[in-house]
Amino acid sequence: QVQLVESGGGLVQAGGSARLSCAASGSIFSINDMGWYRQAPGKQRELVAAITSPGTTNYADPVKGRFTISRDNAKNTVYLQMNSLKPEDTAVYYCNAKIASRRYAYRDYWGQGTQVTVSS
Repeated sequence: QVQLVESGGGLVQAGGSARLSCAASGSIFSINDMGWYRQAPGKQRELVAAITSPGTTNYADPVKGRFTISRDNAKNTVYLQMNSLKPEDTAVYYCNAKIASRRYAYRDYWGQGTQVTVSS
């Protein structure tokens, strides 16, 4: 079994910062891409940022220059540093990772989600 456990988030004032963490545990042979998605009320889940195993990053246009994704491969953990937060960043943030429990057998795993609320 593989689990993704998220932490961080909460209530933040506009212009403030928050940091999300997501740790993978369980039967892990290898982790490929990791990323963060978010879903606001009444909207579809969307990609926020992603990072490959070597560290190549990709960001959604609305968060470029404000959010930074990083990972610690030794700890099987991915982070999302969010700066200059805006009310429109309010959403439930989900961690995602492509994890193999044995060679070549990758599948998608999701965290439980963590609420980030930005007050104006």
